[in-house]
Amino acid sequence: MSDARPRIAWVTNDLPPHSGGIQQFVGSLLERTADATTLVLGPAAPSDRTAAAQRFDASGSWRTQRAPGRLLPSARSARWLAERLGEHRPDVIVIASLWPLGRIVPMLRETVDVPVLALSHGAEAGLARGPGRVVLRSIVRGVDLVTVISDHTAAAIGGALPGVRLERLAPGVDPARFARGRGAHGAVELRSRWGVPQDATVVGCVARLVPRKGQDALLAVWPEVRRRHPYARLVLIGEGPLRRRLERAAGRLEGAHVVGPVAWEELPSAYAALDVFAMPVRTRLAGLDVEGLGISLLEAQAAGLPVIAGRSGGAPETVADTRVGTVIDGRDRAALIATLDHWLSDDDARATVRELGPRLAQDWSWDAVAARFSGLVAALART
Repeated sequence: MSDARPRIAWVTNDLPPHSGGIQQFVGSLLERTADATTLVLGPAAPSDRTAAAQRFDASGSWRTQRAPGRLLPSARSARWLAERLGEHRPDVIVIASLWPLGRIVPMLRETVDVPVLALSHGAEAGLARGPGRVVLRSIVRGVDLVTVISDHTAAAIGGALPGVRLERLAPGVDPARFARGRGAHGAVELRSRWGVPQDATVVGCVARLVPRKGQDALLAVWPEVRRRHPYARLVLIGEGPLRRRLERAAGRLEGAHVVGPVAWEELPSAYAALDVFAMPVRTRLAGLDVEGLGISLLEAQAAGLPVIAGRSGGAPETVADTRVGTVIDGRDRAALIATLDHWLSDDDARATVRELGPRLAQDWSWDAVAARFSGLVAALART
């Protein structure tokens, strides 16, 4: 390694303009830690978002190379990666998601034998249960350091991987970026685009459209919520395999909108367009599908929104004060209705969150997360 900062190569399938918590994790760390010596090896851009991918790739000093498709734990992907890693000669390789790309590490180290840091998220905690432990142990071979995002994932993964070095690296939030005033003008434009009245009280969720996140539960209880709050609107923001099903369900309801994803740069305005944030996550598949933490719950608090979080994995850890949010069983429809009713009815409680939420979000600052990440990489490069 040179006397300068370590040369880092990222290997990731989770890169803007794809949306989701891991993508935000990767993008936020790159913004704060990458320099001209950093190489990002990522997936092809979605065919309908090539321009957005180009904007993100040009947004920092790092260099991005995108594969012809997704990066898979296959010999073909390994050859593509190894060629570029050999040219870059990194001091450390960062695998942005241990599952499933950890499988590819032994093949990469045949060409570039340098320390490897792998980020883990919620999926790895799910694998740590029962028979999945065998899979988790197989994909960690060749990895020198695994990071964990919450107390929940640390306990689960640590129990399954005795002897593996674990370090906590929770995702963060940029309180200044999500300050409500900064997104106010864009919020007006987004409500207009979504067909939502400017004077409506809006419940929203910004998340991948997958079963664990609980958007279907929000739609299921919405008729009763609307009966109590006739002028309320529900807006589901994101993309994923459930989109068409959720769109069909919303189409049968009054005041419910499935609006698809928003661009990375529009996220602050998306939160500013909401009044209450609800993500009633629930653990599924006998514990295999679990919420690691929930970046959007942190972003919503930074934007001054009360949050409703499901009791799954590390999600409750994001709600440190009952004055800014409520943790419920994501499968309990009655509890979800009562909690939505409370936050929609209590203007004073929502006003308290607008002041308190951004202050509490400072504890999850991305700047602190980035400093910790840089320290872990530097120490690993010296080994």
